[in-house]
Amino acid sequence: MSGANDIQLRDLRDTILQLNNTINTQTSLIMSLQKSIDERNARIDEKDQVIANLQAQLDYLKNKLFGSTSEIRKNDIPGQLSLFDAADEDDKPAIPIEPEIIEVKAHTRERKPKATYDEIFENIKTTQVPVDELPEEDRKCPECGSVMVPIGTKVVRTEVIYHKPSLERIEYVARTYCCPNAEKEAETYFAYDKCKAALIEGSYVSSGLAAHVMYYKYVMACPLYRQEQDFLHLGAKISRATMANWIITCSQDYMVHMYDYLHRKLCERMFLMADETPIQVLKEPDRRPQSKSYVWVFRTGEDRGVPIILFNYAPTRKGANAADFLKDAPEGYFLMTDGYKGYNKVPDANRCACWAHIRRYWLRAIPKGHETDYTHPAVQGLLYCDKLFSYERTYKEKGLSVKQIYKRRLKDQEPVIDAFLAWLDGLTPKTGDSIIKAINYTNGCRPYLKNYLKDGACSLSNNLSENAIRPVVMGRKNWLFSDSQDGANASMVIYSLIETAKANDIDPEKYLEYLLESRPSADSSDEELEQLAPWSKATREACAI
Repeated sequence: MSGANDIQLRDLRDTILQLNNTINTQTSLIMSLQKSIDERNARIDEKDQVIANLQAQLDYLKNKLFGSTSEIRKNDIPGQLSLFDAADEDDKPAIPIEPEIIEVKAHTRERKPKATYDEIFENIKTTQVPVDELPEEDRKCPECGSVMVPIGTKVVRTEVIYHKPSLERIEYVARTYCCPNAEKEAETYFAYDKCKAALIEGSYVSSGLAAHVMYYKYVMACPLYRQEQDFLHLGAKISRATMANWIITCSQDYMVHMYDYLHRKLCERMFLMADETPIQVLKEPDRRPQSKSYVWVFRTGEDRGVPIILFNYAPTRKGANAADFLKDAPEGYFLMTDGYKGYNKVPDANRCACWAHIRRYWLRAIPKGHETDYTHPAVQGLLYCDKLFSYERTYKEKGLSVKQIYKRRLKDQEPVIDAFLAWLDGLTPKTGDSIIKAINYTNGCRPYLKNYLKDGACSLSNNLSENAIRPVVMGRKNWLFSDSQDGANASMVIYSLIETAKANDIDPEKYLEYLLESRPSADSSDEELEQLAPWSKATREACAI
């Protein structure tokens, strides 16, 4: 019996061993399958994240192409407030708080009254044409049958007539003089009044015609080949090459001297702004026609002085271009820019970061459908930026002085920035998340975020520069490129004079003609150039809108 029991025990041990081996094999298989499932789920999650990022980029590009260009964020929840309350004189330092829903009574907005014809057409000539074709039977009084007598007039209809533009050719005729004894003399001499010299030697172009061509190219974004066709309809064959020569010659002979004067005045100011945008110049030494060149804009800030806006062409985007243009600026001046690192090469400047650019990155990081999700980090980052702009609007509405703005910023805005940066340090976004771009851009600007707090005249954003460079961006969509470096430089000079004139509320076309009639030269003194500046009394009277 003991032998049989031993056999059964051995069989049981073998069975148990086989079962253990089977269990171990199954466990290994299960772990391997679980690992494969986890890896597959990780790949799926990664693909989902990539799809979400691509969808976010697609939504952004669609909005960029077809959506509203305004960056104002609308609140989609009725009665929903921001994470911050409105600023007040006795506010405590700003800290994040939970959104609060309150009921807001509906209000009606009064409709703006429709403008009258006198308001719409107050700046054009008005001619009254008498009409008196009332039949005699309609002049009888329906009550007594007497013939009615005239007692006054009434405007019964208004229409606006378009007069086609026209060109006029003017020949300056001078009386010719000669000696009465010319027949007895070996050589005959003639004398005549040579009158005022031509704007361009050997050319028929007038100051008004040259200013018109410049205005239509640089303000109306009408390329020279289209203007060539327009002039042909007016009966004159003026080629685009001829007009291009007018622009370059007038710029080099006259307008560049005013440009240089404005440059000297710009470099006397303590608050400046800068931006840049690409253009194409076909004929550049040692460069392909497809190479990307750049337009730089430098302008005065919001220091409440006269505005000056200057454009500068450069073949590259190197920060040395900005440093060279601003080399005569006063030490310690404030320079407001975007996050481009090239501006780090500008010496002796308090560089300030543009909060509008930072805000834009957080706005773009908000996924579609999460615009009112106050738990999303992108929405929270946007609200921090919005709080700063809300304070700035309050200061302007109250008409605070520069000194008052400086004090209010330290009290109101510095705590917001400190809270924003502390919050930023605590973010841990997922790899590939679009919010990383906003974080990286903000961190890249971190050394300059609070520099604007040093003076109340310094700006919070670089929006003025972006607005100033927009005409170049819109213009290049039509004229596409500059043929030569001379053409690019001439374009920058004329753009500068036009935009500075507009910023000083004078008519840009009249101002171009005014300068060409005055013809500043290299011998013109700063006192003479000051009288031709867009802000001078004489210029404002001559070029009033």
